Amino acid sequence: MKFETTFGETVKKLREDRSLTLREVVAHLEIDISLLGKIEKNNRKANKGLIEKFAAFFEVSSKELLIAFLSDKIVYDVLDEEKFGTEVLRVAEKKMKYLNDKKEKKK
Repeated sequence: MKFETTFGETVKKLREDRSLTLREVVAHLEIDISLLGKIEKNNRKANKGLIEKFAAFFEVSSKELLIAFLSDKIVYDVLDEEKFGTEVLRVAEKKMKYLNDKKEKKK
């Protein structure tokens, strides 16, 4: 799965690769058609429960869909920081390692 695209674009591609209409997908997932359209256009975020439903329906890894979703959240938070966005992500990666190491030492 490509992680360069947004979560919404990923869902849309999964749907289109299977030649499914919006109506077919929403009928199976039991969600509103406008919700799926907004998710595909990145105008609305999915929740973890819906991500699990997408993964099961499209027979893809829920982990990969969750990574795509969570990475969108992070990127959109720093996207407007044109000068520092990439640097912020590098520092955040180091902080994650630090915090995970600290958590492991407590165990």
